[in-house]
Amino acid sequence: MSLDPRTVSFAAGERNVFLHILTACNLSCRHCYINPVQHGTTMLSREQLAAWIRLFADRQRTANIIFLGGEPTMHPDLPYGIEIARSCGYTTTVDSNGYLFHDFLERVNPHHLDYLSFSLDGPDPAINDPIRGQGVFAVCTDNLRRAVARGFNTSLIYTVSSSNIDHLQRMVPLLVELGVNRFFIQVIGLRGKSAPAGGTVEQQLQVAPEQWLTVVPAVARQVAEAGIDVVYPKVYLEEGEIFECAGRVAENFFVFPNGRVYQCPLCEDHPLHSYEIRDDQLIRTGGVNEERLFTLGIPEGCVMNKLLQPDTIAYDSAGRPLHRISCCLLKQRISGGGNGAEHQPR
Repeated sequence: MSLDPRTVSFAAGERNVFLHILTACNLSCRHCYINPVQHGTTMLSREQLAAWIRLFADRQRTANIIFLGGEPTMHPDLPYGIEIARSCGYTTTVDSNGYLFHDFLERVNPHHLDYLSFSLDGPDPAINDPIRGQGVFAVCTDNLRRAVARGFNTSLIYTVSSSNIDHLQRMVPLLVELGVNRFFIQVIGLRGKSAPAGGTVEQQLQVAPEQWLTVVPAVARQVAEAGIDVVYPKVYLEEGEIFECAGRVAENFFVFPNGRVYQCPLCEDHPLHSYEIRDDQLIRTGGVNEERLFTLGIPEGCVMNKLLQPDTIAYDSAGRPLHRISCCLLKQRISGGGNGAEHQPR
């Protein structure tokens, strides 16, 4: 087994649908990326749920659908949506905060769901609960154990920030104990609640490049050594690597219940969406939008990061970027023996 990380290249034509079926949530995490002003506050109806799933279905290519919120299990028709997705040929994942409302585990057959993903941001309540909410660690881990016992393939997502990166290594024994199949290490995005408001990035939750590069790859290897597949963002390009934008290669649709459809998650705090759903039809937007910017090339790498999160890039005395930023959807993977899909939930 190789413990060298493998960059998961974008597959031409691959389709990933990140479907936010509502924006409501029972939690109020410090780094929530949902922006009600931009994403709406509604919940898809049962009819919309079926129509929008079918809208993005394409049996001629690989297609993944990830059900998101808010908290997707708060939607009473999520099991119905999973049935529709499976009938359309999708590989299907649900991303949950772990509360699993509406008797979710009893209403969904593990054979109809490829992955059930849970989110924890600490190896114990002392680290996790100040970020995600009082009592969340206990509820999430209890329900994760229930899911494993019922035969679901499970993932665990850990969003790295300045609040918890020092505790990432302590997740390894917990992952083994919980019996998860796959571990996603996720970089915090400066969107929603994480977006700087009256302070510098350093005063927020962002992790410095040197700290990320020192900690995350090393912990990822430890997770793989424990027999668990691990996926984490590429984040920074190495010398000589060519920047490639997922928006120009694969098809990634980030769909919100107000009908906005983005191709780049960095843009979700802004009205730069490429498409809108109107009367259950996908319509291209005009004017200046994210798609018009994908073709731009800059030394810093990702043009969206330069435009929307400029403080995340540092420069030397000659004005050269110290690190080149990869596409935020570019991942690295170390196989621990699992068979997980390559997409990363949020």
